[in-house]
Amino acid sequence: MTRSLLRAAMVAALAVSPAAFAADKPTVVLVHGALADASSWSGVIEQLHKDGYTVIAAANPLRSVKTDAASIADVVKSVKGPVVLVGHSYGGSVITEAAEGQSNVKSLVYVAAFSPDVGESAAGLSGKFPGSTLGSVLTPVPLTGGGKDLYVIQDKFPEQFAADVPKKQATIMAAEQRPITEEALNEAETAAAWKHIPSWHIYGSKDKNIPPASMKFMAERAKSKETVVVEGASHVVMISHPDKVAKIIEDAAK
Repeated sequence: MTRSLLRAAMVAALAVSPAAFAADKPTVVLVHGALADASSWSGVIEQLHKDGYTVIAAANPLRSVKTDAASIADVVKSVKGPVVLVGHSYGGSVITEAAEGQSNVKSLVYVAAFSPDVGESAAGLSGKFPGSTLGSVLTPVPLTGGGKDLYVIQDKFPEQFAADVPKKQATIMAAEQRPITEEALNEAETAAAWKHIPSWHIYGSKDKNIPPASMKFMAERAKSKETVVVEGASHVVMISHPDKVAKIIEDAAK
């Protein structure tokens, strides 16, 4: 090969697009939890993109486990090829049900998340062990059609939800929070995909929403392939430690 042809080949190799690079990797579908939105994954997405992954940060409606899971299942069905399905907080309840019957879901990743068994609810698991103070800072908004939306009182949000995030950022998150229905938090799970799909778990030792003891229990029950406890991390470990969350997602993608 001549020097000019060799140089052309090297340039062509360097010009491969991220999409082409990601063709041999599973697509990562991220599902946010209650009181948050897809932007909570921004730091994780940046790292996954850097490492050549295609990422979809799905919008979780936060209305009910059944309807939210159906919405996420539709996103998963639209992906050609394998999927790593990732859920934060209540998003864990959603992916646990959404993955059922989806043959392209190769692994589940629970990020400070619920991984309920059939018949269990997020609210029930949150109260299974001591440590959650979420109930004391929630404020309801009655809905015209019945039921209630739940928000965290804004001035309580930083300490409750994001104690290891800069205060200015946490205050903005408090104003932007998306509510979840009371019904969704109390709705019983009807499927438990972690029973037959391998799972990975990561959570913070200072989580005030879901007691770390509860997440330890769920990870052990699911026979987690890898469990990472981030010392001092709050409920939004994917914001305060995006590198660690991206790492476990990539482990699940192998």
